[in-house]
Amino acid sequence: MVFKRRDPKSWPRALLEFLWPRGGWARAFHYVKHRMRRLPDSPERIARGIWAGVFASFTPFYGFHFFIAAGLATVMRGNVIASLMATFFGNPLTYVPIGVAALSTGHWLLGDTMDEAVPRSFGGKFVDAGADLKDNFKAMFTEDTADWSGWHVFYDEIFFPYMVGGILPGIFFATLCYYLSVPLIRAYQKRRKGAIKAKFDALKAKAAAKADAKRKAEHHSAGE
Repeated sequence: MVFKRRDPKSWPRALLEFLWPRGGWARAFHYVKHRMRRLPDSPERIARGIWAGVFASFTPFYGFHFFIAAGLATVMRGNVIASLMATFFGNPLTYVPIGVAALSTGHWLLGDTMDEAVPRSFGGKFVDAGADLKDNFKAMFTEDTADWSGWHVFYDEIFFPYMVGGILPGIFFATLCYYLSVPLIRAYQKRRKGAIKAKFDALKAKAAAKADAKRKAEHHSAGE
């Protein structure tokens, strides 16, 4: 195949690069920022796309952030490509603080508290939910009885509070990124437009000088 890697990634290597990209997260961030500023669209449309991508990062629908961001950007008439790149706001370095903020806010809005020790630890609830999915899938083909108790605990104490609680911090950080992005993108586009114009003027002047020199040479030859 034309686009097949010469050195296929092993799953440990793929996992490692997901957690820590080649070149580090700082380089990855600057790459995304550079690509986003060069998008051929108005600053406001790009910023609306950024809003959608950042907000999507605060939802508990991991694996679907791209689809959520693209859908929001379409509804908001924002730049869809910018929304996809803005989901970079949610990454292995920010998932923990985002999750803590969303869960704390969610439990506060719902009027209860998050007790990680009862009946299982925070991580244990994820494990129980995953085990329910696996075991109940097997139960479809065997005589075992489906048991969704672990999933119910996960939904009531993790997923639903996360979904509710991610709305407020999601709106806050998405709006903050929007208002920070508009002037930065506008200034960058103006500077880039000026640089392109200066380069074009320099090429035009060089071509004019070359044509003038050629004309003088031809006139000199004709005079002889």
